[in-house]
Amino acid sequence: MIDNIKPKEATAIINSLLGGVVPKIGLQHITVGRSAEVEAFISSLEDVKNGHSMVKFWIGDFGSGKSFMMHLLNTVALKQKFVVANADFTPDNRLYANDGKAVALYSAIMDNIAIQTKPEGGALVTLLEKWIEQIITKTAQDKGISLADIKEEQHLPAIQNNIVRTINEITEVGGFDFGMVVMKYYEGYIKDDEQLRRSALKWLKGEYRTKTEARQDLGVREIIHDLNYYDMLKNFCKLFVSMGYSGFMINLDEAINLYKISTTVIREKNYEKILTIYNDCFQGKVSNFFINFAGTQEVLENERRGLFSYHALKSRLGTNKFETLEVRDFSQPVIRLLPLNHNEIFVLLKKLKAIFDFNYKVQLNITDEEIQLFMEEIFNKPGASEFLTPREVIRDFLNILSIIRQNPGINKQQLFGEIEIRDERPGESAVDSLVDSIEVL
Repeated sequence: MIDNIKPKEATAIINSLLGGVVPKIGLQHITVGRSAEVEAFISSLEDVKNGHSMVKFWIGDFGSGKSFMMHLLNTVALKQKFVVANADFTPDNRLYANDGKAVALYSAIMDNIAIQTKPEGGALVTLLEKWIEQIITKTAQDKGISLADIKEEQHLPAIQNNIVRTINEITEVGGFDFGMVVMKYYEGYIKDDEQLRRSALKWLKGEYRTKTEARQDLGVREIIHDLNYYDMLKNFCKLFVSMGYSGFMINLDEAINLYKISTTVIREKNYEKILTIYNDCFQGKVSNFFINFAGTQEVLENERRGLFSYHALKSRLGTNKFETLEVRDFSQPVIRLLPLNHNEIFVLLKKLKAIFDFNYKVQLNITDEEIQLFMEEIFNKPGASEFLTPREVIRDFLNILSIIRQNPGINKQQLFGEIEIRDERPGESAVDSLVDSIEVL
C-alpha cells in the first residue's frame, strides 16, 4: 500500500501515465531511483534561496524521465517556497524570435505559474493580489489608517505611490510601465472594474500585440514583446522575492524544438539567448533565479545543430572529465539522466500496482513473480534494447492491469506474450535530412 496518497493523486497518476504524460500531482508516490539527483537539486535550491542563480540542463534519451524530473523538481521547489513555472519549447515557442514566438513562450510561462497552494498553475492573479494586499497593509500602517478605511477610493493615490516606489526599487528595465500596469490592476481591484483588471493581466502576461491597443486600454507606452520579455521575467523574480518567496524557478522542456529550427541564424540566436541566461545566472547579474532546460543527448552534443554547435556553450557545458557511470558529479550544469535499472523499474511497477488498486478500489491478483514475468517478457522482446523506454513499460503494465480488472479470468501469461515493442522516438533522421537539405540550399 502507498502511504498517505489521496484519491485525487491516485486518479491523476493512473490517468496521466495511461495517456503517456507525466502527472502534475502525486509524483512523490512514484519516484524511484532519483534520490541523488534530488538531493543535489535541494542543495542548489538552498544556494538560490541565498541569492545566487542557477541554470541546469537535464539530458536523457526519449522516455528516460526528463519530463518526470521537471515535474518532480517543481514538487520539491514548491515545498521550499519557490514560485515555479513550466513551459515547453514548440515550433511556436522559442527563446529568441522576431515574429512573436519568444513572447509566446513568455505567455506560456506566465499561464503556468504555480505556488504551493496552487500547484497546478494559474497562480499569477493570486500572487498579484497577495502583493497588493501587502502594499495596502504597509500603507495603512505608515498612514495610521485602519485596513477597512485604507481601501476607500480617496486613499487610492497613497496606495499607488507605494506601488510605484516599490516597483522602482525592485525593477531595472521596463519598471515604469510595469508599475503603471500594476497600479491599473489595483484600480480595477479596488473599484471592482473587472475589465480593467483583465486588461492589466493581459499586459502582464504578454498578450497585447500592439502598443496602440495597450495605450488605449491602460495608458502605457510599451508592451511586452520578443526583445524585452526576459527583462520582465527578471522583474517578476524580484517581485516574488520581495513578497517573501525563496525565488523563481522556470522549467523549459522539449529543447529538441530548438535543435529542429531549420534556419541556422535563428537557431544560433536561440543558443545565444541561452548563453545570456547562463552568464547572467553564474556571473551574479540576477538573483534568486533558477532555470532548468530538458533535452536529449543529441540536443546537447550534436556538433552541427545542438548546443555544442555554439562554441561558447560547448565550452561551458562540457562534462566533468573525471565523472563515470559509477562516480557522478551532480553539481555541474549538465545532469545526465541514466535509465532506471531493472530493480528500480520493478519497484516502480509494484508502486503503480498498489496505486491502481487504491484508485479502482480493487485488489488485483498480481504477484511479485508475475510482475517479474511481465518484465522478462517485455525486456526480452526483439527491439527492446534499442527502442524500449520506461514510458512504454509503464503504459503497457497499466494497460494490462486495466484488462485484468475488467476481465478477471483472463490468462495473464498470454497477455504478457502479446506485448509488442514500438519505436516511440520522433523521426529525427527525417528531420535531420530535411534540415541538412535546407542548410545546404
